[in-house]
Amino acid sequence: MKNELQHLALNQGMQQKRKLWTAQGQVELESLSLERWGAQRRHDLLQLLAMFEAQMESLNSAVKKVAEAYPDARLLMTQPGVGLVAALAFILTIGEVLRFRCSKQVRSYLGLIPRERSSGGKQRMGAISKQGNRLLRTLLVEAAQSVVRYDPEFRKEYVHRCHQKYRAVAKIAAARKLAARLYWMLRIQKPNPDVFASRAA
Repeated sequence: MKNELQHLALNQGMQQKRKLWTAQGQVELESLSLERWGAQRRHDLLQLLAMFEAQMESLNSAVKKVAEAYPDARLLMTQPGVGLVAALAFILTIGEVLRFRCSKQVRSYLGLIPRERSSGGKQRMGAISKQGNRLLRTLLVEAAQSVVRYDPEFRKEYVHRCHQKYRAVAKIAAARKLAARLYWMLRIQKPNPDVFASRAA
């Protein structure tokens, strides 16, 4: 719905990006002069958006209550860019963290490790295995995009990979690094990522 509203605004020469969702942005959006059906579409989308945001607020409150029962979720949320849902999904999917001896096992368990296709003495790495929990992989990729904005170390590596490989590959690499970092946070029960940054590399 937000994408469609952004398109309506762009078609009228209004490029606000995230500012479109501020109070001022909403005023400007509603003041745009649109044709009859364009105006109707804007009205319908804004009503639906308000309804879903109210439902999301209720669900977010429920998630917060659940998170209170999981101290490890609060620990993972000390990593900038990791929210309630991603933190809960990670600890519930991983389970007892000590059953993994290293972060590589976690990344493999989550399907974030590339498949290896070797023959004739040549090693070729393919796409990720995609085994394990698909939802958590998606959440880690999304969370990694937020972490990239807040964490200089993540951003530096991400930008470097974007120059060398496809952006999708860089996103998976960031998610893989984030999974390792979250694992070590749980393993050593430390909220400060700098303590174990070298282990999560």
